[in-house]
Amino acid sequence: MGRLFAVQLEGKMYSCKHCQTHLALSEDIVSKSFHCRHGKAYLFSKAVNVSLGPREERMMMTGMHTVCDIFCVRCGSIVGWKYEAAHEKAQKYKEGKFILERYKVSGPDGSNYWISHEPQIGGSDADDA
Repeated sequence: MGRLFAVQLEGKMYSCKHCQTHLALSEDIVSKSFHCRHGKAYLFSKAVNVSLGPREERMMMTGMHTVCDIFCVRCGSIVGWKYEAAHEKAQKYKEGKFILERYKVSGPDGSNYWISHEPQIGGSDADDA
C-alpha cells in the first residue's frame, strides 16, 4: 500500500470518530434532517478523505436511489453513503451529495453522538425536505 495523503480541512469540521480523519466542513451541510438505520444523519454537498464502495440500487424511505457506501480512507470505517442517482424527480437534489451518519463521526466540537438503539422501520434516508 502506498503513502496516505489525507486532506486537512480548516474550520469547523466533522471527522471519523475512530481515527479523527477530516471528512467534511460544517459549512457544507445541506440538511440536518436525514435519518439512517442508527439515527440521525447529515447531507453534505462534499466530503473528503473517503473512498467509494460499489454502486448499488437501494430502496429508501424516499424511493429508489443508486448509492455507494463511503469509507474513511485512513481506517476503512464506513461513515455513510454517496447519492449517485435518484429515480424520482423530487429527489434529484441529492445526486452527487454525501450522507455522514452522526454516530459514525465526531462533530466540530469533538463530540461523539448518541447511538440510538431503537429499531428503525424501513430503509435509510428519511428527510423532512
